[in-house]
Amino acid sequence: MTAFVLAHLSDPHLAPLPRPRLHELAGKRAIGYMNWTRNRHRIHRREVIDALVGDLHAQATDHIAVTGDLVNIALPAEIAQARTWLDSVGPPADVTLVPGNHDAYVHSAIARFSDAWGDYMRGDAASDTTSLFPFVRRRGPLTLIGVSSGVPTRPFIATGTLGRIQLAALDAILHGLAAATTFRVLLIHHPLQSQERRRHARLTDSDLLCELLRRHGVDLVLHGHDHRHAVTWFDGPTSRIPAIGVPSASVAAGGHREAAAYNLFGIDHRDGRWHVEMTTRGFSRAGEIGELRREKLV
Repeated sequence: MTAFVLAHLSDPHLAPLPRPRLHELAGKRAIGYMNWTRNRHRIHRREVIDALVGDLHAQATDHIAVTGDLVNIALPAEIAQARTWLDSVGPPADVTLVPGNHDAYVHSAIARFSDAWGDYMRGDAASDTTSLFPFVRRRGPLTLIGVSSGVPTRPFIATGTLGRIQLAALDAILHGLAAATTFRVLLIHHPLQSQERRRHARLTDSDLLCELLRRHGVDLVLHGHDHRHAVTWFDGPTSRIPAIGVPSASVAAGGHREAAAYNLFGIDHRDGRWHVEMTTRGFSRAGEIGELRREKLV
């Protein structure tokens, strides 16, 4: 059996930032705009993500997952530009997106990105005509389950929350998948576990999500948000669950932050169990794109 290849990238923080109108810089956006013009525009480079996506397109992938933070301060023009970028990554049938906290930077942004990016965040059910979360997509042997942890927050706070309604729906989805022979992939922006120094950026109801996973299980969790390589294991009902994070897809090599990278997961079912090999590709310290590591997860 040929392995199904799932690619994962995250946190492109697409540049350049469109010039905002004065009325768009009220509240939190004003602080975010100053942060972008003083510092973040040097970190997140459009030429970096363009090169990374070009390398991804040269690989034999079956599907691409993007786990949020397409934009920076969620200006209407940013959200529109991000749709053009998504189309360059691939058609909605071949790319699945969940939003991040920067996408939901202000309350008004949620309706805008839901409308602009909805085709990439929609389940397969014929009656599913909105981009409500959680959603379910079947691709080959995979079941992709998308949740949204992006919520508007106060300045200098980047927490995420799923909320009671989304958790209850996810509970029902995972219960319904328990007997199916399918590889379940949970897509979320925030990691399930954060260090104390990242308390201001944690998933606030991670304990409730982890309890769901202990009862029902999934086979893989993919996230972004922390802008670093991460492999963390969580308890499932019968085995441990790997949760994988990646760096921002737009950070150049040579700085203090982990350089842009993405993961490829080769997934196949044989001998009565799932086998997963993860290949990481991205920028080396020398600034060249290539394979950085390869490891078997299960």
